[in-house]
Amino acid sequence: MNIPEIRELNGIPTLFVQDRPFFVRAGEIHNSSSSSAAFMDREVWPKVRDMGLNTLIVPVSWELIEPEEGCFVYDSVDTLIVRAREEGMHLVLLWFGLWKNAASTYVPAWMKKDGKTYFMSRKAGGERIESISPLCGEAVSRDSAAFSALLAHLRETDGETGTVVMVQVENEIGLLGSDRDYGEEAEEKFRAAVPAGVAEACGVSGTWAEAFGEEAGENFMAYCFACAVQKIAAAGQKEYALPLYTNVWLRQYPWYPGSYPSGGPVPGVWKIWKNTAPALYTIAPDIYVPYCADVMDEYAVEGNPLFICEIRKDALAASCAMYAFFAKNAIGFSPFGIEELALDPAQIEKPPMEVMRALNIDPSAFETEGSREYLKAVYCFAGEFEPLYLKWRHTGQMQSFMRHGAEDYGCYLRFEDVDAAVSYAPPESCRPAAAGVMIRLAPGKFFVAGMQATVTFRAKQGSEKKPGILKMEEGELRDGEWRPGRRLNGDEQMSLRLSDTLSCRIVELYMY
Repeated sequence: MNIPEIRELNGIPTLFVQDRPFFVRAGEIHNSSSSSAAFMDREVWPKVRDMGLNTLIVPVSWELIEPEEGCFVYDSVDTLIVRAREEGMHLVLLWFGLWKNAASTYVPAWMKKDGKTYFMSRKAGGERIESISPLCGEAVSRDSAAFSALLAHLRETDGETGTVVMVQVENEIGLLGSDRDYGEEAEEKFRAAVPAGVAEACGVSGTWAEAFGEEAGENFMAYCFACAVQKIAAAGQKEYALPLYTNVWLRQYPWYPGSYPSGGPVPGVWKIWKNTAPALYTIAPDIYVPYCADVMDEYAVEGNPLFICEIRKDALAASCAMYAFFAKNAIGFSPFGIEELALDPAQIEKPPMEVMRALNIDPSAFETEGSREYLKAVYCFAGEFEPLYLKWRHTGQMQSFMRHGAEDYGCYLRFEDVDAAVSYAPPESCRPAAAGVMIRLAPGKFFVAGMQATVTFRAKQGSEKKPGILKMEEGELRDGEWRPGRRLNGDEQMSLRLSDTLSCRIVELYMY
């Protein structure tokens, strides 16, 4: 059995499927779409064809696979796997277990009805939060049993094929409306000394309040949720050792724990999460803010391979995909609500403005005009670029860029023999942001691909000579091989300008 796994390839964590590097070019479907095979056949599968996707990210909800306690039904999962194979797709499964968006809405009905056994978290005044407490051992045990049963079923039905390449454990966990759980069980543990692993990882001692001061509530919940996730994930991996990760609702305005899910794995509590939940290979951000590139910079750090499992679906997504893959060596990338990119933008129902304000979502994240074409162009390019990418990404000869914000006007890329000044095009509605990749193929020879930018080559500081363009070709890649189009000269050689549609150039320079 050749199980998908994360391996180091030239020092870079890389997903391998069937013993080959695999980059997840995906789309995540809406939360309820996968609950009906008929709906999927009518509204999803036809719409995600011919978009350059190799993977679909789909929810699997606990309430559907264990409708009666101890009685598992896998029809919906099996149908998804069969249809994915028919469509030539892989799958990433989202386990909607105890927690989805900081609430316990996808747990089975039999659990919802037994609030005494499966108790909820509480606010400081005793008010219940519609989120089962991570300190409810019985609930965590039941989730662990269901998750391990699911992965055992995947091993039996998909282990030889590897259609399912990863699984997300829970979804955007944490507590909304409170910094921590104030229930009886939580209060007892909060007053105790921090566990030895946390004390060592964070360099603290004493009770949670003594160790973390005003941040004690969030750090305490991070430990509680991480313990629960580790138990669930480890139980699943004993049955089938697929790569597992969890995602996170970003820490954002107004910044206090509870305005975003407190205890979720935001960077400020990573030491606790990484120490307590080692079964997860990474923490994946969900991104709906305008400053996407900054978030990717923050999450793509050593020990946390970047996987963008959920991101805005406007034209900016195409730029983010380029930056994620080529600047940050992402495992994968996936806009949310991918099936909607095939629709007329006027047909798409957007979240109410008050909801977007409450959740700090940038409304432009749901503007889909042009998104399908831009994203398809990047995904198709990424597939054809893959041989070059694998050859050059660890050498230092490949560099990538993306406009980071309204006041980011460009960047300066330094290569061995010449430098490149990249000027970003001004932002435009329903257009991607400046993004691209450059490879120094040989002295004075460059491959350039991207959009919304102008590239100017400059001599190294102190050089007496200037670079000129000896030859510039437009063209395209096929399996990493260059297929030239027009030879550009005269006026068309005066600047290397990349429009809003992704395009490629090979440039050879001379010095004069």
